[in-house]
Amino acid sequence: MDKVAQRAKISKLSIYRHFENKEALFGASFAARCQQLIPQALFEGVDGSAEDQLMAVGSSLLRTLLRPDVRSVEAMVMADVTSQKSLSKLHYEAGPAHIIAQIEALLRQLHAKAVLNVPDPLRSARLFAALFKGSDLLIIARFDEARAGDRDEIESYCRSAVAMFIAAHGGSDHAGGQPG
Repeated sequence: MDKVAQRAKISKLSIYRHFENKEALFGASFAARCQQLIPQALFEGVDGSAEDQLMAVGSSLLRTLLRPDVRSVEAMVMADVTSQKSLSKLHYEAGPAHIIAQIEALLRQLHAKAVLNVPDPLRSARLFAALFKGSDLLIIARFDEARAGDRDEIESYCRSAVAMFIAAHGGSDHAGGQPG
């Protein structure tokens, strides 16, 4: 806490006015870092067909998940057995839950416009996110950064994932055309 106060150029007492203890300070810092890692543009300016919108969101999400700083935060959460539950919860609420809520809102819009058939937007949002979180490119990135970061590789994966998602949620008769 002394080092934090010194670096922030404030007193330790000032820190304790805002944070009950070291764990609370660390938790707030960790949550803020998770929020920084989420691209603000994940859903901004996303328009076009359902496929275009899902491609924009999916590729932004996958590119974010492939970033070394994001992977290192996730590795830290998984490796920290002493406070794993609290770190996992902070990480989930600041990152994945926030993203899933945004995907859910997009899916609600697509369903309301009858572009896709999404009767359970929350479940579908979780499944959509899982398509990208489960990408083998995240494993490949551990030993072959160049391949995992290859634009064509990412584009191909995203197209396949989005086509599968669209096929499961109404196919071409709801999407207004053939999925790519």
